[in-house]
Amino acid sequence: MHRFARKATAVAVAFAVTAGAAPAFAAEPVVKGPESVQDWYNQGHKFIRQSEKTVDNHRHAKNVILFVGDGMGISTLTAARILEGQLNGKPGEENRLSFENFPNLALSKTYSWDQQTSDSAPTMTAMVTGYKARESMLSVDHLTSRGECDASVIAKHSLPTILEQAARAGKSTGVVSTARLTHATPAATYAHTPVRDWESDAELNTFFAANVATCKANGVTLVKDIARQLIEVSPAVRASLKVAMGGGRTYFLPKTSTDQEYGAKGRRLDGRDLTAEWVSTRGANAQYVWNKAGFDAVDPAKTEHLLGLFENSHMQYEADRPADKSGEPSLTEMTEKAIKMLDKNRRGYFLHVEGGRVDHAHHAGNAKRALIDAIELAKAVKKAYEMTDPKETLIIVTADHSHTFTIAGYPHRGNDILGLAQEVPANDGTPVAPSKAGDGMPYTTLGYQNGPGAVSGARADLTSVDTKALNYLQQAAVPMSSETHAGEDVAIYATGPKSHLVRGSMEQNWIYHVMKEAFGF
Repeated sequence: MHRFARKATAVAVAFAVTAGAAPAFAAEPVVKGPESVQDWYNQGHKFIRQSEKTVDNHRHAKNVILFVGDGMGISTLTAARILEGQLNGKPGEENRLSFENFPNLALSKTYSWDQQTSDSAPTMTAMVTGYKARESMLSVDHLTSRGECDASVIAKHSLPTILEQAARAGKSTGVVSTARLTHATPAATYAHTPVRDWESDAELNTFFAANVATCKANGVTLVKDIARQLIEVSPAVRASLKVAMGGGRTYFLPKTSTDQEYGAKGRRLDGRDLTAEWVSTRGANAQYVWNKAGFDAVDPAKTEHLLGLFENSHMQYEADRPADKSGEPSLTEMTEKAIKMLDKNRRGYFLHVEGGRVDHAHHAGNAKRALIDAIELAKAVKKAYEMTDPKETLIIVTADHSHTFTIAGYPHRGNDILGLAQEVPANDGTPVAPSKAGDGMPYTTLGYQNGPGAVSGARADLTSVDTKALNYLQQAAVPMSSETHAGEDVAIYATGPKSHLVRGSMEQNWIYHVMKEAFGF
């Protein structure tokens, strides 16, 4: 075990005034922070000295962990960094999220084969297969017809994923998400389908229903729904897939069943209980859990295969999780449990961890929930780093795409990132009134280019509005029921073996090739 804080590239903030430091200016600083005037210079000097000690690791990786913050664009990272710092009583801007201390950084171009601004299906497909794919398709090539339901055709066009390759190499594998396990990002690691919405057999009769009807009439074998694919993976993947945790219980349960937490019915039309099949097809040491108590009771040393489905649909936002009816683990707790289970394999493992609900909160126009989930992802990364050896574990942190989320105005340093934009205080430190837009109304620092927060007509006066409330929706320019993705590049952070290959402006599918090279496949 080693300490995350000892990372060679970490920049320590100097709190003490160093001897011989230049005297402070007579005027009041904008923010009375912990640093002296000289500290900024000293920090830069220290960064250079530490960076010079960084050495590329050319060894092959025993383990690879791919963290994806769904929709976690660069503006989200910036705002989450500030919020985390402010929650810890600091101005916030000088803070660093855990993975921002990683030595290697690049930009990822997120367009897909047919989309300038992409969705999560082809972007994750690119990351785990090495190929650009089409909109809404999971781990099949771009020659696949949308809505193709013939299983034999899908088999011909399926792209092998890094998880499947790790399984064939004898490594253990795992998938963890705060979204449904059948949702696009986690599903791309193990499923092959031309329609990301085919999460259960019920959806096969809803999306591209005419195609499915034609396939049935022609007597062809239908492509399996995504939940079924998780259970009926290849023998190699079945043996390797030690842990799968997230939401989406209803997609695994028959319509005749009653959910233990909410009393709701399952979605499946085939009458199958796939949670029971997970246990029955994976030996005596397989478990299925659905709440926090069951999760806590799992002993990684004695459990070989773990399926955890903690919500009917997506798991709770991190901000709402403490109030969950039956309790559910955090992303950090799931990451820790997964690593403990996977680390038993001497050959190593591949683990995918998704902070899926960053994306969902942005779609809702709700910045606070999105940022809190991004902070939780950073905590999960920190836990993973602490539990692994940087000499043998490649950790990559990235996003599949961005959102139309913005940080605007000229707020002073330390201004509440969730509050109204307020400009730099006067030299005497007296705060000024909130900044005013062209309509004479104040505005928040955070906003969206489009989304449900858009207003028709005159903007509301936010002076007395609690913009820091959990349910507050930031104002948007273009009215839409759901805020959209954005097409700009996202960041890639990496540490461990072959992490030096993450550099410059990268095509998103190159992430796969970095992981493949790290494993030596």
